[in-house]
Amino acid sequence: MPRNICVVGMGLIGGSIALSIKNEHDVHITGVDIDENQLRLARSLGVIDDDTTDISTAAGKAELIILAVPVTKTEVMIEQLLDMPLRKGTIITDVGSTKKRIVEKAGMLHEKGVEFVGGHPMAGSHKSGVQAAKAHLFENAFYVLTPVQGTLASTIMQLQDWLKGTRAQFLELTADQHDELAGLISHFPHIIAAGLVQQVKNTHKDDSLVTRMAAGGFRDITRIASASPVMWRDILLHNKQVMLDLMKQWKAQMESVEAMLKEEDSEGILEYFGSAKSFRDGLPAKERGVLPSHYDLFVDVPDHPGVISDITGMLAESGISIINIRIIETREDIMGVLQLTFRSDQERLEGKTRLEQAFYETYIMN
Repeated sequence: MPRNICVVGMGLIGGSIALSIKNEHDVHITGVDIDENQLRLARSLGVIDDDTTDISTAAGKAELIILAVPVTKTEVMIEQLLDMPLRKGTIITDVGSTKKRIVEKAGMLHEKGVEFVGGHPMAGSHKSGVQAAKAHLFENAFYVLTPVQGTLASTIMQLQDWLKGTRAQFLELTADQHDELAGLISHFPHIIAAGLVQQVKNTHKDDSLVTRMAAGGFRDITRIASASPVMWRDILLHNKQVMLDLMKQWKAQMESVEAMLKEEDSEGILEYFGSAKSFRDGLPAKERGVLPSHYDLFVDVPDHPGVISDITGMLAESGISIINIRIIETREDIMGVLQLTFRSDQERLEGKTRLEQAFYETYIMN
C-alpha cells in the first residue's frame, strides 16, 4: 500500500524532490500550494498524485512532510503544523537556505510526537516552476541536514532513505554551522554580485557604451545577481548576523587593498592576487558546490549565415542537449564567439568532442 507524503510548495525544488521520492518508493504524494494552476500542472506532469490548497487536509495522514517554500513561509507553516493533529512519528523537513531560526521554531514540534530535521539541497537551476522539476536535479550535490537537538540517529537515517532518490551527498551540520558556511560561500557572494551591478548602473547609468561592454564577461561574473530579489531579501534577513560579520571582514579587506594602491605597494598587490589565484585554482573543478554550476563551452565561429543552426543541429543529432545559447561577439571579417551552456560537465565534454571533430575550435574557461 502506498505511503502518504505531503509536499508543500509546487516549485522547482518541491517538484524535483517529489519526483526523486517517486523513483525509489511506493508513495502517494499530495501537493499543497496556494496556486491552483501550479497544482494542476504538477498533477498533469505526474509529479504528484493529489492536490489541495489546504495543508491540514494532507498533513494529518502523511508520514513525511516536506516544506518546499521560502524561509519566511516555512516559519508560518511550522506554526500552522503546531496546531494540527499529526501522526506520531511523522518526519517534517524543509529546503530553506537558512536554518537557525527555522530549527529553533521547529523544536516545539517534538512535543507533538513528530520529528523535524532541517534540510537544504544545495542545487538549483536557471529555470523555475514545477514544469522544470527533474528527479536528478540534486545528483552529486550537497544536501545538508540540520536536525533539532535530541533527534534520534534513526530518524536522520530514515529521512536519508526517503531522499535517497536525489542521489545527493548528505552532510549533517548544526544550524549555526550551516548558516555560517552558506553565508560565506552563497549568501555573501550574492551581495557582492548585486553590488557590482549597482556600481556599474549608478556610475555610468547614462553611458550606453558601458552597458554594451558589460554584456560579456561582466554579465557572466554577476550572473547570480539575477536571482529572485524577494528570496534574497528573506535569506539575508534570516541570516542577518552572519551577513553583518562578513561585511565587516570584507570592508577590512577592501581597506587593505585601498592602502596598497595608495602606497603603490606592487609586491603586496601581486601577493593579493597571487594568493587568491592559488586558492581558487585549488578548488575542486568537477564537484558541485553551493552556488549553481554553469557548464559553458565557447566556440569560435565564422560569420556566415546558418553557422548557428549547423552547430546546434550537429549537437542534436548526437543527442546532446544545450540549455542556453548566447552570441558574445559577431562582426564582419572576424570570428564570433558562441557560448553554449550544458546541463552537466559530461554533456559539455561530449559537445566539445563532437564540435572539434567538425573542426570547430572550442575552449572552456575555468
